[in-house]
Amino acid sequence: MKNKLMAEFFGTFWLVFGGCGSAVLAAKFIATEGATPINLGIGLVGVSLAFGLTVMTMAFTIGHISGCHLNPAVSVGLCVGRRFSANELLPYIIAQVVGAIAGAFILSIIAGGQAGFTTASGFASNGYGEHSPGHYATLSCFLSEVVLTFFFLLIILGSTDKRAPQGFAPIAIGLGLTLIHLIGIPVTNLSVNPARSTGPALFVGGWAIQQLWLFWVAPILGAILAGVVYPIMAGPADAKNS
Repeated sequence: MKNKLMAEFFGTFWLVFGGCGSAVLAAKFIATEGATPINLGIGLVGVSLAFGLTVMTMAFTIGHISGCHLNPAVSVGLCVGRRFSANELLPYIIAQVVGAIAGAFILSIIAGGQAGFTTASGFASNGYGEHSPGHYATLSCFLSEVVLTFFFLLIILGSTDKRAPQGFAPIAIGLGLTLIHLIGIPVTNLSVNPARSTGPALFVGGWAIQQLWLFWVAPILGAILAGVVYPIMAGPADAKNS
């Protein structure tokens, strides 16, 4: 268990530091050459890819140690789908949240080295209503987090099924998370991960803390639904495809 929790801590640290770091440090990076500003920012597509790469790289690195959940919703979904022990659920969630906070903490120190930086500008936090990047209403944001987490868990459950092609799960999961970010960043800044939302929110405070409930409830609800649906859709592990 010690090894598993250490892996989940560092894996979730990497997800927040790499994913949120790309949004905070690189999304809108403007370089100046002479008197001419040059936009070298990676934008929405780059940030989406960064989140996918953090999960894919960690899945190859620690998947054999802890399963590479990096996400309380994933742990809950796998538990409901009978792929993960309920006895390990709470320790995993604690390790993930602590790792996310640590990642956000280090990111805040690095970002704070730039004159004028303040976490009050958002710090890659998730939000709804006036704090949604596209100013989407609460219901839209809640529904998007439920649906996108549901499909993320379907991808995880399906690609890690013993009947699926072996060795490719990290690629499917990483690309799946990239696609989910491409869809969801304009709506909520995309969470599908309560730990990822909690880390930055603690450093923003105020509205980010007040709205954090949605980014726990909606992803976990979506994960539970996937944990119920996938076994029904896939059938028994020994069943032959018709």
